[in-house]
Amino acid sequence: MTRTLYHSRGALLALALITTAALSGAVWHYGYVQALGPLAARGQSDLELASERLVTQLQRFREFAVLSADHPALSGLHHFGSRRAAEATLLRGADRSGAALAAYVDATGRILAASEPGLPEWVLQGEPFNRALDGALGIAHGAGPEGIDRAFYFAAPSFGIDGRVRGALIVVVDIARLEQDWRGSLPAVFFTDSGGEIFATNRSELLGWRRTGPTEVVTADGTRREVTLRDPGGHIVWQQRFSPYVPAHALRLESELPVIDMTGVLLMDTAPATRLAGLQAAVVASVVLFFGALLWLALERRRALAEANVVLEERVSARTRALQQSNIALRREIAERQEAEAALKRAQAELVQASKLSALGKMSAGISHELNQPLMAIRSFAENGTAFLDRGKQERAAENLGRISDMANRMGRIIKNLRAFAKAEPEPARRVGLAAVVESALEVLAPRIAETGTVIDWQRPETTTVVMAGEVRLGQVVINLLSNAMDAMADSETRAITIRVTRDDDGGRVMLSVRDTGPGIVDPSRIFDPFYSTKEVGAEEGMGLGLSISYGIVEGFGGRLRGENVSGGACFTVELLQAKEMA
Repeated sequence: MTRTLYHSRGALLALALITTAALSGAVWHYGYVQALGPLAARGQSDLELASERLVTQLQRFREFAVLSADHPALSGLHHFGSRRAAEATLLRGADRSGAALAAYVDATGRILAASEPGLPEWVLQGEPFNRALDGALGIAHGAGPEGIDRAFYFAAPSFGIDGRVRGALIVVVDIARLEQDWRGSLPAVFFTDSGGEIFATNRSELLGWRRTGPTEVVTADGTRREVTLRDPGGHIVWQQRFSPYVPAHALRLESELPVIDMTGVLLMDTAPATRLAGLQAAVVASVVLFFGALLWLALERRRALAEANVVLEERVSARTRALQQSNIALRREIAERQEAEAALKRAQAELVQASKLSALGKMSAGISHELNQPLMAIRSFAENGTAFLDRGKQERAAENLGRISDMANRMGRIIKNLRAFAKAEPEPARRVGLAAVVESALEVLAPRIAETGTVIDWQRPETTTVVMAGEVRLGQVVINLLSNAMDAMADSETRAITIRVTRDDDGGRVMLSVRDTGPGIVDPSRIFDPFYSTKEVGAEEGMGLGLSISYGIVEGFGGRLRGENVSGGACFTVELLQAKEMA
């Protein structure tokens, strides 16, 4: 029986560990996919900026070719004009625009004037020049003149008085000069031609690379390399181990540039998404294991009590049979029975005490809600710190790391308070500066306030306002009220939150009001009921516990929390006891 019991316990433990691993894996995958969304949006924005920068840089050369093609100094070359004047005109235009070379060619392909020699022969026999002879602007890219590996070409037609094309002005752009402004910028961006070869990039080490298939890349030295493609949540993620110049795991984004006949590609490092997903999975695993341990201890206690009851019942039965068999041992049997009854009462008292462990279940109601905001703040400060380190701003990075430390300390205090709350031991009220709590909450929510475009109207009281409360829990109440206000204004055209502190010196009370411009409260009589929520089913913050927990926290401080509809939105007021001035 003992061996069977051990086997049963081992099987249950293995099942619990497998379930925890599976749940953590599912949370990791979900968190990873969700984190890739904002990463892709930011990467797409960076790619669009990089593409627009390249097109804008090339625009001045395009305009130079178009506007100068019919310059009198160039047109005069067809009527025995001065070649020296034409070359001087081209040289001035090239210097002002930054072009590597400018050449005027007649319809037969003969160079009549040039800012300097060296125009490649293939340009006069290829697409750009032929397109210019057809009366359109010719655009091409390829090998440049001597000393220039990569160049863009603009060929603008020059029309005669009869409307026919009599020549073309060809402007050569050195791509390497344009790339000088891109060096070191993050993330890795490159532009490929129709053959998949990288022609321009902010990583010079990638020049000459060519994509020959969905999972094959040929490097500049001709080596073929394989990449692994994954598509979590519809996003394309590259995995490679052969190049230190691009991330090992990168989100790949593309943008077509038909104006210059190229494709822009950006590789965004997915490490932030991986770290965030790992943190979420670790939190879920810790919570599951913690409550699993509590359940295991409770079951073990119940099993021990059940075995004790069986032993006691057997003992009582034995004593009863002994009484029937021998009247001589009557006194002894009565004494033993009384002892058995006393032992039974003690066992029953222990059973009642064990049942109190079920109250610990109340801890699960608030853990995810209480820790969500500091975790999001830590993520934002970590990303900013990484960006500052990459830019060499050590002091700003140190400031962000300090804020992360503060958030970690705050989370430690929150967990400590949650543990005390589960033991039904309220946080002792002490003197707390209300303005500092509000400003700390605004700092935690600063990334989300900026993201949602919410306008905060906060006026710090002229005099110091001190209340009797717990700093951490009061901060969680303020954060919850501000978060609910931003959630309520998600579909509002105007997003503004007004925060005011007023005092009732006669009544010894301090009121903190948070007013929004949302649609108002649907059912004011139920807003503090547990699990009541007007948010969509499955929403991340839609558990319906925030206001219920906040209500309990404020009441624990001897205060009150109320909500009401006002003109243009809703208003929640926290009423607290004003701290007496210290002698």
